[in-house]
Amino acid sequence: MSVNLTLLIVMGVLYSVGVYLVLERSLTRVLLGVMLLTNATNLLIIHAAGLPGLAPLYSSDIDPQNYTDPLPQALVLTAIVIGLGVTAFLLGLIYRSWVLSRRDVISDDAEDRRVAKQSAYVEEEDAELPEDTSEFDDEQLEAHERENEKRHHREQDAAGDDPSGGEGRGSQSSFAGSGPAPADETGNRTDDDGEVRR
Repeated sequence: MSVNLTLLIVMGVLYSVGVYLVLERSLTRVLLGVMLLTNATNLLIIHAAGLPGLAPLYSSDIDPQNYTDPLPQALVLTAIVIGLGVTAFLLGLIYRSWVLSRRDVISDDAEDRRVAKQSAYVEEEDAELPEDTSEFDDEQLEAHERENEKRHHREQDAAGDDPSGGEGRGSQSSFAGSGPAPADETGNRTDDDGEVRR
């Protein structure tokens, strides 16, 4: 594959001028820069396709290496259509900017200027935190966990979880409320639900 030096120089100039124009504040110059970048990329794709050859129409008499690769040309056609769409969009932005403000230069917002003047260091957000931010140390936390475990075991023992099969304290408490309820001063008796029986 031979290198076409003239085409490479033209591509370099188009890329450099396009990048310079895109970085300007004028929307018209941005539009021109985008168009130059699009054309430089199209030239790059065409150059990457290699030397021109025969049309890619199949014939058994022609060596396949003599054909031109059709894919780069299809990519360039697609890129041209996309470039026209981007150009139309930017033209719409430029027109709307001209209608609203009678200029196509992008100006800084007042809030942008205020933020740009601020220091990069904000003490409230960027201050370093101390390593130990807990109010308890490890020994206090372990002691607290041991107390919780002991309390849990005491509550299980008090609930009557006796492995002896229900005899003893648990069985006595189950028979304690089985008789009739005692009468109060008026002679009425109450159920477990709190209803008065006579």
